[in-house]
Amino acid sequence: MGYRLSDFDFELPPDLIAQVPSAQRSGSRLLHVVGTRLADRAFTDLPSLLRPGDLLVLNDTRVIHARVRAEKSSGGKVELLLERMAGPREAWSQLRASHPPKPGAVLRLPGGAAARVLAREGRFYRLAFDVDADLPAWLARHGEVPLPPYIGRQARREDDARYQTVYARAPGAVAAPTAGLHFDEAMFAALAARGVERAFVTLHVGAGTFQPVQAEDLALHRMHAEWYELPQATVDAVAATRARRGRVVAVGTTSLRALESAALADGTLRAGAAETSLFVTPGFRFRIVDRLLTNFHLPRSTLLMLVSAFAGFDAIRAAYAHAIAARYRFYSYGDALLLERGPGAAGAPG
Repeated sequence: MGYRLSDFDFELPPDLIAQVPSAQRSGSRLLHVVGTRLADRAFTDLPSLLRPGDLLVLNDTRVIHARVRAEKSSGGKVELLLERMAGPREAWSQLRASHPPKPGAVLRLPGGAAARVLAREGRFYRLAFDVDADLPAWLARHGEVPLPPYIGRQARREDDARYQTVYARAPGAVAAPTAGLHFDEAMFAALAARGVERAFVTLHVGAGTFQPVQAEDLALHRMHAEWYELPQATVDAVAATRARRGRVVAVGTTSLRALESAALADGTLRAGAAETSLFVTPGFRFRIVDRLLTNFHLPRSTLLMLVSAFAGFDAIRAAYAHAIAARYRFYSYGDALLLERGPGAAGAPG
């Protein structure tokens, strides 16, 4: 079946969009989806839903303070939202201003710093920053946590910790890999006691993750590229998991996209760093991931298309309808789903 953008629309009551995190990281709910069979669980049930020898693959990217207040030389206000790093002191950014600056314009930044507009491509501007440190370090002092647009409040001090996974290591993301926000050290201890192993990828999530799909014909949509790195240790861990007939469980769509982007035709993985613009829609043949832990996603979004490809279109429609009726919390600070790979998604046996 050829799906179109309107097939991925749904109505969500605004009060189900989580505006703050749960009191405890692992205090969220978990909807287990096996085809059209649904089970309401707590996130703390996760170890019991996994088997000894399974492998969790987590994205260890670290969210930078990517939102910056600036001024044009005329005094006009500008808000910068970094989309992705392009070098030690360059980045692609979105700019919000009454009159967008042109290439060559200089923006005044906090602390006496400045940024020059080098180029523009669609919604994004390439900026060169004149700052007194490497860009992530400068942003840590002068930027703000880039909460998603559907969280209708200013970032608070507690967001510095809660909009960040406990295992975040490599700075570069401008949006959190939100499936990982549910994990705390007690959960990792319970998983280890169960015999579940861990491995890591790094994918720096860009602001393009929130950009809406405009074309009704999905074949016309182009994803923004995101940088990722797959360590050899993770390649080896996946191979060992396959050898013992364990299951590869991607924590979040970003981990899944990194793994599937690095997959070769024979189902093995290639270690290294690259950029991915992988766009996963129903019909995609998964080679690596057997199960996916994720949050609930925006209507008409590429991430909703991805989970529909993984678990099955009808399964996801049923899961979302159930979640709305059962008043699950949605989006970044919301509840989680554990998805089994649908029969049409192929891939290696799990």
